Amino acid sequence: MIKYAKVINNETGLVEIGAGTNTAFYKSIGMTQQDVRQSDIDWQWYLTDKCPMKTHEQKQQEETERKALLYLTAADVERAIYKVKGIDFEDIIAQLEVMPLAEGQEPLVDIKALKIELKANNFYRGNPYVNVIGGFLGFTTEQLDEFFETGDYTKLYAAQTIETDNADSGDNTISDCLETAEQENMESEDIDE
Repeated sequence: MIKYAKVINNETGLVEIGAGTNTAFYKSIGMTQQDVRQSDIDWQWYLTDKCPMKTHEQKQQEETERKALLYLTAADVERAIYKVKGIDFEDIIAQLEVMPLAEGQEPLVDIKALKIELKANNFYRGNPYVNVIGGFLGFTTEQLDEFFETGDYTKLYAAQTIETDNADSGDNTISDCLETAEQENMESEDIDE
């Protein structure tokens, strides 16, 4: 970006810039038009070729940390799940409890610990349970990010289509697992009679 500027430190390339439009004044105090850039580290202005900038990895880490601090109330989250999936926290626990496991397979989540988490007043995006239960419900991390960013439950709707598509392809959905468990219970009751 070309601006009127005067170099303050030759080694670092730090400059003082003229922020207005009074070019006659800037020239009178020794400023010349130079290619400058504002640093995203200290927000100072530098000659472009010497400007310290954050790396891509640093920017990604900051964004991850920012998203982790986003939160919604428990009521916001439960209401959104109810509006999109038609279930509440109790239904999620019930589905997890009847979810069939292969021999030696660990449960998706520690249900007692999840029950404690569900009593929290606020749900932080960075809480690992958000991704686990969100994935269990068919939500992508991108949808969860958008939901926590905006508080708009409609950001979760696209996952419902994905879940339906997966059901058509033969993959078991949560509802399929619950129906299977209910059918097995009914069959075992018929045998007992």
